[in-house]
Amino acid sequence: MLTKNEDEIMHAVYDLCDGTESCLISPAEILSLLPAKRKYNYEKIDSVLHELMCDGYFDLISSERKGEKMYVINLKEAGFAYKRTIRQRRRDIAFRITLAFVGAVATFIFGLIIKGIFG
Repeated sequence: MLTKNEDEIMHAVYDLCDGTESCLISPAEILSLLPAKRKYNYEKIDSVLHELMCDGYFDLISSERKGEKMYVINLKEAGFAYKRTIRQRRRDIAFRITLAFVGAVATFIFGLIIKGIFG
């Protein structure tokens, strides 16, 4: 399970790679896709990218182009499956909410039956 920071940065990386296996990304491009209210900086992005690399989402190579830091990112299986994982997580949450609602309705109906029998 990814933290909120990891999830936001992985979402940005996945969008920038646009479904291709590898891409060349600058920290400024990643920063432009992240919410401004979270106050990301280049060091935080770099550390989170390294954590995602250690978790097996992609291979990460840092380089420089014209004095600007660049990342060469090669998505692995977990990186390609990122969008599917998000959909699956949303489906699981919707199922849990539905199950809780059905349980509440069943409890209410059972309460009415018991009240009708003994009331």
